[in-house]
Amino acid sequence: MIAWRYLRARRAEGGVSVMTWISLVGVTLGVMALVATMAVRAGFRAEFVDTILGANAHVAVSRATYLDENGVATRAIVDADRLAEQIRAIPGVTRAAPVIRGQAMVTANERSNVAEVYGITPEDLKAIPRVAGSEDSLGDISRFGEGIAIGSGIARELGLGPGDVVKLIQPSGARTAFGTSPRVNAYEVVYVFTAGRWDIDRTRIYMPYAEAQSFFNREAGADEIEVFVADPEKIDDYTLPLLAAGGEGTLIWTWRDASGAFLNALKIEDDVMFVILSILVLIAAMNITSGLVMLVKNKGRDIGILRTMGLTEGSVLRVFFLCGAFTGVLGTIAGVLLGCLIAWNIDGIMSFVNWLTGGGAWDPSIRGIYRLPAELRAWDVGRAVALSLILSFVVTIFPARRAARMNPVEALRYE
Repeated sequence: MIAWRYLRARRAEGGVSVMTWISLVGVTLGVMALVATMAVRAGFRAEFVDTILGANAHVAVSRATYLDENGVATRAIVDADRLAEQIRAIPGVTRAAPVIRGQAMVTANERSNVAEVYGITPEDLKAIPRVAGSEDSLGDISRFGEGIAIGSGIARELGLGPGDVVKLIQPSGARTAFGTSPRVNAYEVVYVFTAGRWDIDRTRIYMPYAEAQSFFNREAGADEIEVFVADPEKIDDYTLPLLAAGGEGTLIWTWRDASGAFLNALKIEDDVMFVILSILVLIAAMNITSGLVMLVKNKGRDIGILRTMGLTEGSVLRVFFLCGAFTGVLGTIAGVLLGCLIAWNIDGIMSFVNWLTGGGAWDPSIRGIYRLPAELRAWDVGRAVALSLILSFVVTIFPARRAARMNPVEALRYE
């Protein structure tokens, strides 16, 4: 009751009231920034990983270079179907498919681009979540055996759509008596997909497996086996079983090998961001100390009277501790609510920022993904709440102890 009465400072004590409001607003803004930033960072990582796992193999199994029966160096997997069957038998593996990979120049409408071509069967293409399940897809994926599927980035740059014809040029093409001549084939675009990754949509083309073998001169076998597992986060557990199934000369390349450095950088940035924002919360919490010091100074006579009436040091300490703690708790609650509101409405906020900046606030070519998502996690919110409350409680101890140890005789000497 006494703490609540002190917090409602009268007009003559307006300085204390102002400091209380400044402390409250400071803690609120600090916690809001911490919650919102952690949610955005978690959402960015989740979206980034989802686009990797949803459009790429979790593990690529290939062969080391060896000499075939003609003495020619090659990396072809001649027994691709048998090896895929052995890999599918590994517990936790959901899919294994032979794939042909190559690069080609794609031209249409007097424009050209370089594309990475994947030779894959129609059944395996339909099993890729980010390709077959693309919300912004155009065309009919069931007609994949009659043509090719291209990323929306390539389609946009070349002005293509379902039903258009595109030319693919492969420099190391047909072998003739006069050497190797470029192979130029025309294909109908039957499906346009959006995988959610700028680099994939801008460079990737899917071609029927048998056609890719002919186009890239890969009749000897597949280039690699694409493997998908039930729990990609535990991909390291599959390393030894995959090597054992592949036998001697088997090479594996996991999604962590491809993107691990970037994800580690994100983790470091998350930790650094948390520390920086924690310092901001600490600075805001220090205002609580300033307000309590002023309150103790203004309430010196009250403290002396209360001590004379029999109030113990512990009781006085609790009174002023509650004054500071109440500000910290209220600021923390308000900050969490505002931070959650920002996280829940991040799409609208980014749309407004994009409109305000002329569309340059989020560049997919730099970020890799098309939007800035947010994901509220209980662990991140809990860390923010615990940090704010601990700092708010700690900074109130010094002025509260100062009030508790005040000598009532000294406090009332000049009254």
